[in-house]
Amino acid sequence: MDPLASDLTAWFRENARDLPWREPGIGAWAVLVSEFMLQQTPVNRVIPHWESWLRRWPTPASLASDPPAEAVSQWANLGYPRRALWLHRAAEEITARHGGVVPRRVDDLLALTGIGDYTARAVAVFAYGERHPVVDTNIRRVLARIIDGKSQPGAPSRRDLDAMAALLPEDRADAALFNAATMELGATICTARKPRCDACPVAKRCAWRAAGFPDTGDRRPRQATYEGSDRQVRGLVLRGLREAAPAPLPAQALAPDWPDQMQRDRAIDSLIADGLIELEDGIACLPRGRRSLVEVSAAP
Repeated sequence: MDPLASDLTAWFRENARDLPWREPGIGAWAVLVSEFMLQQTPVNRVIPHWESWLRRWPTPASLASDPPAEAVSQWANLGYPRRALWLHRAAEEITARHGGVVPRRVDDLLALTGIGDYTARAVAVFAYGERHPVVDTNIRRVLARIIDGKSQPGAPSRRDLDAMAALLPEDRADAALFNAATMELGATICTARKPRCDACPVAKRCAWRAAGFPDTGDRRPRQATYEGSDRQVRGLVLRGLREAAPAPLPAQALAPDWPDQMQRDRAIDSLIADGLIELEDGIACLPRGRRSLVEVSAAP
């Protein structure tokens, strides 16, 4: 095993956070739900939602049997609620195409709604032990510093996967551990703003440290301020509908106190376009959904 991988996995065995989706015997559905929820959301916020979600829907089929409105409502305040809708659709597709079992092949996972290259590889590796490089924001930052000597990574590219693949141990279990360890290092030690280089298990191998920690620029896209944004209005609209569910609401009752009515209307239009709400004859509700894919697959 490469010395970098050896040092990092040894550190991970001793210092990995105790996260519920890392427990032995956790199935692929639980891993998939965690990956959906963890996108742009801190771990401490995800854990109680993840636990509640799996108590309610322990399998893809159990989620697929409920209307999408239930998924959007259960998502609560996790943010980016399209993820709930995508996860519901993915559950329908898993039930209809794969007999209710989350597939293990990356290509099959990529064919599911809402699953991109990172999530597909993460599920294949962390749920099934397949050997693939996994690259998220944390891993990209670690690679940028340790390998390239840069303070922040550049734009995502295929080069990130190639760089991780070059470091990956041959053994499948070791490769999965190295993926998880590199991600953990980026999340807890090699952070974006205040890296804890004194606690880094591979500091002596870091090109950025050897170069004197130069500021090589930061081209990461900046997220717009939440206060006063369309995202905030969308959240208010969805919160009102969740609180009223299963009853619908008149359109004028959606975020009624928002000061910019044009912005409010734009936010409502975007929610309709995303399939997160339905509006008919001035009455709004959470998505009732199309005919279930489970029903379609069973139809003669």
